[in-house]
Amino acid sequence: MDIWPKIEQAINERILILDGAMGTMLQARQLTEEDFRGDKFANWPTPLRGNNDLLNITQPDIAGGVHDDFLAAGADLIETNTFNATSISQADYGLSQYGGEIAAAGAKIARACADKWTEKTPDKPRAVLGAVGPLSKTLSLSPKVEDPGYREVNFDDVVAAYTEQIQAMFDHIDALLIETIFDTLNAKAAIYAAESVFKKRKTKLPLLISGTITDKSGRTLSGQTVEAFWHSVAHAEPFAIGLNCALGAEEMRPYVQALSKIADTYVLAYPNAGLPNAFGEYDETPAHMCGLMMPWAQNGWVNIVGGCCGSRPAHIEELAQAAAKTAPRIVPHIQPALRLSGLEPFVLGAS
Repeated sequence: MDIWPKIEQAINERILILDGAMGTMLQARQLTEEDFRGDKFANWPTPLRGNNDLLNITQPDIAGGVHDDFLAAGADLIETNTFNATSISQADYGLSQYGGEIAAAGAKIARACADKWTEKTPDKPRAVLGAVGPLSKTLSLSPKVEDPGYREVNFDDVVAAYTEQIQAMFDHIDALLIETIFDTLNAKAAIYAAESVFKKRKTKLPLLISGTITDKSGRTLSGQTVEAFWHSVAHAEPFAIGLNCALGAEEMRPYVQALSKIADTYVLAYPNAGLPNAFGEYDETPAHMCGLMMPWAQNGWVNIVGGCCGSRPAHIEELAQAAAKTAPRIVPHIQPALRLSGLEPFVLGAS
């Protein structure tokens, strides 16, 4: 099914709903080491518990069940369970050689679920976003305080890892979501990898890009403001630009507002269900989270909303019901100008 044209039509008619937190849902199941290992990795020499992406291979019904729960709650867009499905991130478990296999399995699971729900509700098409996470290694920051020039990976390493992941998912997804970006250089490597795959496959998939403001400083971990981050990735001409993770809706509000004013494309936002408590859990109720986010819609700031850490199907259902009553953001015309960025933005030529 050619779903994306229907998504492009729908986003001009209403606010679209992204799913919630795959990790939160999987953690709630309290899976054991044996659950993660399955039969294929029963004798693997290193612990595998917590490797949520591996469940695409060892427990595909569990991953698919989470997708179904969010689709039943009203999600238009679901993310593949592939946040860490790269050779670099899987190296933490000694599974680098399985990165592509894990990514392909996750994309196939999400595809089957989305198609099933599209057939149930043909007036509400469901699309699959290939989730491309930030990696467990960073290009911009040294992990050694005593050696600021040291890097665990280089740009080519990161491009190769992302290329393998994107190629593995390509045939089963509708678009790519490069998300939870704390290091813009990692994101640039992902964009470069995506464009390389598009060129090789002679087909371009829509790109959605979502950064992470790490705290009230209003900056990514690598130091950029929201506007500087947008200037750094705007050349990719993403279908949507947005923010997710690290902050709850209350804390994310000013940055969503700022992004909505400067981006000449659709805006997405999927905050955490509040800030974590002393036990690392998220307590924000669906009603409270929705109450904080709906002014974004009413003020015309967003085109796609969903939830990140701590958000469950009940949160997504609440958002879907409320968003249905609100018109989507109108993409503004931004005057052409020379726009550059370091940690801060620089604009030359705009009046």
